[in-house]
Amino acid sequence: MGLAKSLDGKNAIVTGSGNGIGRAIAMRFAAEGARVTVADIEEDAGRETVDRIAKAGGTAIFVRTDTTDSDAIKAAVAATIAAHDEIDVLVNNAAAFVFGKVEDVTPDDWAKVFGVNVIGYANCVREVLPSMRRQNGGAIVNIASVSSFIAQPEFIPYNASKGAVSQLTKCLAMDLSVDNIRVNAVCPGSIRTRATDRHIAELGLDPEDSYEEFGQDSLMKRMGKPSEIASGALFLASDEASFMTGAQIVIDGGATID
Repeated sequence: MGLAKSLDGKNAIVTGSGNGIGRAIAMRFAAEGARVTVADIEEDAGRETVDRIAKAGGTAIFVRTDTTDSDAIKAAVAATIAAHDEIDVLVNNAAAFVFGKVEDVTPDDWAKVFGVNVIGYANCVREVLPSMRRQNGGAIVNIASVSSFIAQPEFIPYNASKGAVSQLTKCLAMDLSVDNIRVNAVCPGSIRTRATDRHIAELGLDPEDSYEEFGQDSLMKRMGKPSEIASGALFLASDEASFMTGAQIVIDGGATID
């Protein structure tokens, strides 16, 4: 008999899991026995994640989901319940990456970054609550950031939104404890993802030089990998973290140790 898997018998929704950290989380959860709903606004990328999970022997469905659209989230929840039964785990990972100085950020920029990174998280939590309450509990993992608690130059909209995710996590943990629902966050540092590559391209920088430079902030002198964030999310979603709620796990190679 093999060792029990961390999420055997659990059903999970992972938003923004078409690539990067979200894909790594979805694949890791499936490898650990979860039935996963890949909820992403990008259909091709989301279906590729499902294909990769299936080829690895896991179980997953794809539902095209815009987390700023309550009806789309309701549909994702309904599809999950129809395919897999009640929802045990929600990972809020979908994100908008909006940077700049305050004088350069437009009202539309503010609406986008808070709409996805904060209101979108809250929308998803609201819609999974009935299912989690029906089975007397669940686990919610918010992907925050070291940007939740440090200042960075010309990152005002993104950092403001991630600071809000930190507070959202704590307040949800307090309010939902009565329902036996745990709410925690992972705070990644510099991680090499498609979003990182896009940011580097927008700045007109050399990718390899940028990876090395970004890695210098960490004590380990490298950028992190999506799989390393997935490990933190897996722990918080599993019963191994049964006495943790309102917590934030920082995974940044020691970059913010000061």
